[in-house]
Amino acid sequence: MVKKIFLGVFALIGVLAANAYSAEEQPKVVRIGAVSYNIAGKTTYMGVDALNAQGGLEEALAKKGIKVEWVPASGAAVGPIINEAFVNKAIDFAAYGDLPPIILNSAQPTVQLVAPWGSNGNSYLVVPKNSTAKTILDLKGKRVALHRGRPWEATFASLAEANGLTLKDFKIVNVNPQVGSAALASGTVDAFFSLNDAYNLEDRGVGKIIWSTKTALTDQKLRGGLWANNEFVQKYPEITQVIVNAYVKTSYWTAQDKNRDQYIRDYASKVQPESVIRRDYEADEVSWKNRWSPLYDDAMVEHYKHTIAYAKSSGLIRNDVDVQKLLNPRFVNQALKDLNIENFWAASKAPDAKVATAQK
Repeated sequence: MVKKIFLGVFALIGVLAANAYSAEEQPKVVRIGAVSYNIAGKTTYMGVDALNAQGGLEEALAKKGIKVEWVPASGAAVGPIINEAFVNKAIDFAAYGDLPPIILNSAQPTVQLVAPWGSNGNSYLVVPKNSTAKTILDLKGKRVALHRGRPWEATFASLAEANGLTLKDFKIVNVNPQVGSAALASGTVDAFFSLNDAYNLEDRGVGKIIWSTKTALTDQKLRGGLWANNEFVQKYPEITQVIVNAYVKTSYWTAQDKNRDQYIRDYASKVQPESVIRRDYEADEVSWKNRWSPLYDDAMVEHYKHTIAYAKSSGLIRNDVDVQKLLNPRFVNQALKDLNIENFWAASKAPDAKVATAQK
């Protein structure tokens, strides 16, 4: 009888100790890396306002006694900054594109994609206003400003491949977008490949767009999303779910046509002029709704397989990266159920072939 009492007491102590340990182990702060810009002396984070206003991220974590610390990653070198922060365990999550985390995971599995932001990033090939170049074929042997290791590098390589070329057929000038833009404006390079900052060059009358991913296959559009440290996910799956729910809730709100103008006006135009953002989104073959899809569908999986293959063949990585360890649909699947929006987005099939036209 005494033995049973002691066993019961020890069992109770064990439960209480486990609960106390669990409570003590809950993080007081979650650190999230985000693309940042200095505007009028103030740090502006891309996407954070929408996440809080429409996704309720900080509020949801505050209810659990957890604060959010936003860690800035300069737009000039997002990938390297965030990768280094993950390696140094300075952040738990980060929102950025597809190629840098692949490079990071090639050394050892470090992060996983827990909330894709869909297929919503366009890239542009720009030449000087007075250039006679009409397609990428006209740029063979010419100087092209391209920031190596950034997500749009694989897109440029795909465009080149579709036209029978490789990166070796160009004189690649490896500079960040800000320097690349200035180089095109000054005539230092013959072309510049980057994101929607291409429209700024057109507006200034120094550049013209001769190709974009707007009419290309969706596989060539930039992908990415919220990436999480593997150790954090394993240790705090419930906290990870709260964060992913906020991201998916924000994507759901944004993907509705009735909210498009507000999103562009209040959130997307924090860094670029509203006219640039609107042109970036206009006349796109991917619908507004689908461009925000967080689904881990065949199209997304094939995109990552293709990007991993490119990173390996181009020498950006030496080791293979397991796509199954890179992509974790568990939290998005649960978020769709929690928000009762399981049927809002339809899965996309992988494209039959990766073909890119040389025209705009």
